[in-house]
Amino acid sequence: MNSPLAPEIAEAIRVGYERRDRANMAPTIAYFEDLLARHPGHPELTYEVAGAYDTAGQEQEARIRYEQALDLGLEGDVLRRCLCQYGSTLRWLGELDASREVLARARREFPDSDAVRVFSALTFLEEGKADAAVAELLTVVTEHAAVTDLGRWAVGLRGLADWLAQGRPGD
Repeated sequence: MNSPLAPEIAEAIRVGYERRDRANMAPTIAYFEDLLARHPGHPELTYEVAGAYDTAGQEQEARIRYEQALDLGLEGDVLRRCLCQYGSTLRWLGELDASREVLARARREFPDSDAVRVFSALTFLEEGKADAAVAELLTVVTEHAAVTDLGRWAVGLRGLADWLAQGRPGD
């Protein structure tokens, strides 16, 4: 089991995000690489380095770092975030089977995660499975109907999601 994140590392991660400029990720990558060099083998810092590369559009490098972070033993919410981001990176790389496998693991370990469902929907869409993608998204939306204006349509939309997910039976 991972020990709680040391306060100084948590603060350093927060500072890294605060300084991040998505239009110029090189300083953020350097910042997190330096932080990881000072704490080698740290699973969460390895994940943060992966995320910085991912944001910069350097998916191959991100992939390597996500795999390292997973091998180092992420747990809890950081594991969920890593699996979502790694699955997304694989999708961007065109490795749809691998993306689906990573997201299936995420779904098994975090069955109630909306984020996992949304990233799964994106992979379904990239696979040309629009019905499955819409079904996933409708499921997420209808599970939160009380905080939207879907109201009375939520049950019907959930039925539509199920019908699409089952491949349009009877159509």
